[in-house]
Amino acid sequence: MAALAEISDRLVEQLLERCKQGDRIAQFELYKRYTKAMYNVAVRITRDVMEAEDVLQEAFVRAFRNLHSFKGDSTFGAWLKRIVINTSINHLKRKKADFVAIEDVKLDEYEPQPESFSSSKQTKRIHDAIMKLPEGYRVVFSLYLIEGYDHKEIGKILNISEATSKSQYSRAKKKLRNMLGDIAPAALMARSG
Repeated sequence: MAALAEISDRLVEQLLERCKQGDRIAQFELYKRYTKAMYNVAVRITRDVMEAEDVLQEAFVRAFRNLHSFKGDSTFGAWLKRIVINTSINHLKRKKADFVAIEDVKLDEYEPQPESFSSSKQTKRIHDAIMKLPEGYRVVFSLYLIEGYDHKEIGKILNISEATSKSQYSRAKKKLRNMLGDIAPAALMARSG
């Protein structure tokens, strides 16, 4: 396995060098390699597939234009993910999507219906519930639990306080528990906030 990872890392390094020289084929190869994962990140933040496609294209253009600033301190994928996240958030800001003030939100009570769910149905229901979260909750929840950022990093990315990030995450978990009822898996809420 380690040998495959080394080969993959070397291939990415070679593609990056070719991209820096303006090689369009290398750019397309990097795009194909990372597009699915980065698209998923953009969808989670924008909550709209068409907007996510626009964000994805803009993020890749930015990445290729600024490839000279990639120093290799992290993996290319991590560097690109940061660009996708920032582009998604900037897109939301351009749309004047304000974060939800905690005082203004009423938590809906959801009565779960007793039913049997398959794993894929549960996954879809969880995904749909996350997408229904208010903008601020959803973005903080996604950045923290799914993307793995801590509250301090989220605060810097979103230009909010660390306490606001923690509060938004806590409220998001509570709202998801109410929406999902009996299927709210412990793993979904596992990371302590």
